[in-house]
Amino acid sequence: MKRSFYIYNDGEIKRKDNTLRFKNSDNETRDIPIEQVEDIYIMSEMTFNTKFINLASKYQIPIHFFNYYSFYTGSFYPKETLLAGNLLVKQVRHYEDDQKRLCIARKFIDAAASNIYRNLRYYNGRGKDVEKAMIEIESLRKKVLKTESINELMGIEGNIRKQYYSTWDVIVNQKIDFNKRVRNPPDNMINTMISFVNGLVYTRVLGEIYSTQLNPTISYLHEPGVRRFSLSLDLAEVFKPILGDRLIFSLLNKNQITPSSFTKELNYLHLTKDASRTIAMKFDEMLKTTIYHKELSKDVTYKHLIRLECYKLIKHIMEEKEYEGFKMWW
Repeated sequence: MKRSFYIYNDGEIKRKDNTLRFKNSDNETRDIPIEQVEDIYIMSEMTFNTKFINLASKYQIPIHFFNYYSFYTGSFYPKETLLAGNLLVKQVRHYEDDQKRLCIARKFIDAAASNIYRNLRYYNGRGKDVEKAMIEIESLRKKVLKTESINELMGIEGNIRKQYYSTWDVIVNQKIDFNKRVRNPPDNMINTMISFVNGLVYTRVLGEIYSTQLNPTISYLHEPGVRRFSLSLDLAEVFKPILGDRLIFSLLNKNQITPSSFTKELNYLHLTKDASRTIAMKFDEMLKTTIYHKELSKDVTYKHLIRLECYKLIKHIMEEKEYEGFKMWW
């Protein structure tokens, strides 16, 4: 079975016949059969040559890069092999038609808001008093499907997030002093953690999009732009509360991540290597966790849920079945 490889040690990767050979800074080597690799996460200083890139492209292996601060910086996206001209044309037309675009964008935010609400309901039922925010979020969510523009929709989404983040001090057992999302750069350990985890969700979504015929640069909620896979940002909105936020709550409440997991002198902007590795491994474990899918009447992994979301979007674009974003029911 293919799996993701997270590389935290400095070194080099090169092609050895049809195998990937990793050599660390101590000249220790490890060979990885190419057939086992689904994607690669580079979390360290790494050198490689075009032979390695060509092999990764041949076997359709995306490579994701994170910098010293564990922030996602970009991906090597192999040449697409699952091409569908008709789907591409219709994907573009759904973007160009304001009403069709808004319809899809609303569904992303409606699903995200529903999943946020479920998170709060889970913790409210376990003695964390977040009921006030739940009421506000449910009220805001009712406005989502009535919005008349992307800007209006994004404004409501921002207000939902503001209410949501105001509860994190209650949900998390540690003292975190967090109620505002700050990016570029993050200003405390929680914002740093969110940036890293969201990067993991974003790249996983990108990997699943790559395995379908969707074009990752044509999006509906986020504006398509130069040098970014904006459709991944769209679909990630649905899964950040499920995969990202729940992981963060669990790691903090189990004290697997604490203030000592960050470099205090850098204003908690930098995750230690051990902390970054712990988060990545727990995220990978979560992706392999299964739930019972009511419509399919079988167990599926969280990772496969993302792929299914891509297929649902394809059916909507092809006008076979209206898209409904995935919503937790537990």
